[in-house]
Amino acid sequence: MRKNLYTVLTVIAVSISMFMTISCNDGETYAEKKENEKNAIYDFLSDNKLIGPIVILTEQQFYDQDSITDVTKNEFVLFNDDGIYMQIINKGEGQTMVEMAKERPDSTINKKILCRFLEYNIADADTTYTNYYSPSIVDKIQLSYSHYSRSYSGSFTEGYMLQYHEASVPQGWMKPLDFIRLSRDPAKIAKVRLIVPHASGTNTASGYVQPYYYEISYQLGR
Repeated sequence: MRKNLYTVLTVIAVSISMFMTISCNDGETYAEKKENEKNAIYDFLSDNKLIGPIVILTEQQFYDQDSITDVTKNEFVLFNDDGIYMQIINKGEGQTMVEMAKERPDSTINKKILCRFLEYNIADADTTYTNYYSPSIVDKIQLSYSHYSRSYSGSFTEGYMLQYHEASVPQGWMKPLDFIRLSRDPAKIAKVRLIVPHASGTNTASGYVQPYYYEISYQLGR
């Protein structure tokens, strides 16, 4: 009888301990989550298995070298307004959205964009989604640029991002559009790497306050 009582008490004690642990984790403040995110990004910059240590450029350095990042040095530019890091692998050929808008200043420019991408959860050190290995699947974006507000908006219409996140294109994905050129030619498309904090990321990133790394190519659709 005493043995059974001891077993029951042990089970209860373990259950309470597990509950307290979960409660503590759930009780983590937003400030603590942001600090964890900051630390995860810092660790990724200095030591990661995907692309190696990263050299950080200021925005002024980036603009001084004609908005180019040296891939051989693994340079990324840090944008202070939103904390996004960007490396331009290929600028692409054709026109930027801003240049397209200048040709028709009285209207909003609407374009279809085809993207191949890899999404990597920095906090968990794990690739979450990619369409690199699915030739028949490409993520499609209906993209708009407003000449008046000088801002972008976009919706995923097909692909993994729509399936696993939401229709709205995160701000992080639209950050490179001021700098890259859009082309239909597969040999001339733009490609970037991004580190995106939660505030500029997907609904998943925002919900968990986690940063994500992306590799994304942008091809002009029809």
